[in-house]
Amino acid sequence: MNSTFDIDALRTMVAGLELGSFARAAVRLGRSQSAVSMQLKKLEQQAGTRLFERKGRGLVPTEAGEALAAYARRIVALNDEAARALGAATLPTTVRLGLPQDFFDDVMPATLATFSEQHPQVHVDVRAGPNHLLPDEVRAGRLDGAIVFFPEGTAGDGTRLGTMPMRWLAHKSCAPTDDPVPLVLFDHPCLFRQAALAALDRAERRWRAAVTTPSLPGIWGALRSGLGIAVRTGHGVPADIVCLGDDAGLPPLPAIDLKMLRSDNAPGAAADLCALLKTETLARVVPS
Repeated sequence: MNSTFDIDALRTMVAGLELGSFARAAVRLGRSQSAVSMQLKKLEQQAGTRLFERKGRGLVPTEAGEALAAYARRIVALNDEAARALGAATLPTTVRLGLPQDFFDDVMPATLATFSEQHPQVHVDVRAGPNHLLPDEVRAGRLDGAIVFFPEGTAGDGTRLGTMPMRWLAHKSCAPTDDPVPLVLFDHPCLFRQAALAALDRAERRWRAAVTTPSLPGIWGALRSGLGIAVRTGHGVPADIVCLGDDAGLPPLPAIDLKMLRSDNAPGAAADLCALLKTETLARVVPS
């Protein structure tokens, strides 16, 4: 086995996994798809084992491929850092960030505005949830950092930024007096969904799923249509959506933790982006 890996082939591997498609990687790197395929085969020859397997119309890494990808990100990042130190031209660094949709209107713009001033040549790839997938994406190195909701008191998994109360939400014109309680829910699994159902079950209140949606705008739209009530934090709630008080007759809800997760294999610029994200989150989201 040739133990010297080709840096261009490693860069192609990293780009393909970052973008979720080697066809898109070919476009970003200015190569043909056949050239990309040859580079992946070259890596497998150098590794002496199978690195990818076909899933549907695309390729996914094998266990060996995941292991090599973790090293590849570090090798490419270190190569580019050395090139920059010597004044050589390099391909733009990409930093991949994940965060809940709730923070797209305030935390994300403020974070990116400051980061772009500090790192004008760095490309930022921002991804929104689903929340339950973000921790695995960070652990696998597919995200460099993420802000993630966890059940209150969850040990491990990153740095706890704070705890936020969950709220029952409705459109300001909607009185949630129906029986069973009509719910507007995120797709399963969802911590807010689970909290709503558990609270109603404990209170022996009947409920029904009125609307299920994968997006936060879908939640707001369903509430505006008067189709039911939802559970979320009070952050980023539109002006025409209200948090319901105790007089609504709904059971109490638990709090939820907000944590910062970082990948061990992230490029250097990711540390700066995560630090800015943490600062903006603490300033704009977490109650003081």
